[in-house]
Amino acid sequence: MFNRRKFLKASALSTALLAIGKKSIANTLPSSTNVINKPIVISTWDFGVAANADAWKVLSKNGRALDAVEQGVWVPEADESNQSVGYGGLPDRDGKVTLDACIMDELGNCGAVLALEHILHPISVARKVMEKTPHVMLAGDGALQFALEQGFKKINLLTPASEKAWKEWLKTAKYEPVINIENKLYDKAAPNKLPGNKYNHDTIGMIAMDAQGNLSGACTTSGMAYKLHGRIGDSPIIGAGLYIDNEIGGATSTGVGEEVVRNVGSFLVVELMRQGYSPEEACKEAVMRIIKKKPETAKNIQVGFLALNKKGEYGAYAIQKGFSYAVCDSQKQDLVIKGKSYY
Repeated sequence: MFNRRKFLKASALSTALLAIGKKSIANTLPSSTNVINKPIVISTWDFGVAANADAWKVLSKNGRALDAVEQGVWVPEADESNQSVGYGGLPDRDGKVTLDACIMDELGNCGAVLALEHILHPISVARKVMEKTPHVMLAGDGALQFALEQGFKKINLLTPASEKAWKEWLKTAKYEPVINIENKLYDKAAPNKLPGNKYNHDTIGMIAMDAQGNLSGACTTSGMAYKLHGRIGDSPIIGAGLYIDNEIGGATSTGVGEEVVRNVGSFLVVELMRQGYSPEEACKEAVMRIIKKKPETAKNIQVGFLALNKKGEYGAYAIQKGFSYAVCDSQKQDLVIKGKSYY
């Protein structure tokens, strides 16, 4: 005889077991499914490994992605052996170390400093601009005045090693950016490279997604070595060097910033992801836009993009070979990946 009560109980139990089974299976599936890989942090170049490690200290404790990216990029900003970011960065042609940085959170708030001198952590000044002023960007002396008012200490950013390299460069004063200088060691044919140092004139861009699924990003640099005083690249420009859309994902860039600015590169990558492109596909399309517009120029420069979407999927693409990026999540703490390239 049919027992409706027993039937309903059995059906409910079957449904519950099925749900548990699906959940267990989902936890083993790759990020290409609906499973979200979070928390996670990615950053440009091999030196992003150390930066990611400090960002992970925040993310692993259910901290906010914004705090993670700020704390993460503090590492290269304070590392005098890294001459592409912050303290110890190679100066402009006049011997002045000027720093650029921007930061963006999950709410669309953003802040930036441009051509900032004498401050160890420009990314933190950028965050103060975001949180303490009605503005997005402060530049030059105004940015320094604001930083000092906020309690930051004034220091000399030009280290003896960078000053020595600058004085050597002055003998020829030839401005010729070297592709992938981050991955090349010093040799006599390139006097603008510092002996024993792999890092010379580039950027760290970092994107993180926290346990709540919220995204934030940071980008900081000392800019091109021996640039004209006052030159600004893409790094502190929201939409060029960095862009975050908490519904879609985030992107950052590295390389010759002028070409990134001309194409509003990071914003383009995020919008392509909105259209359904994977992070790598979006980065590739942004690179191809640069190549298509200036094919002859592109042969002699490097530009790379790095992106993370809301699933925790990541990818990169560059004009030239040699671009690398670092990944840190619950499975991988120090992974370095060589990005794909056109040439």
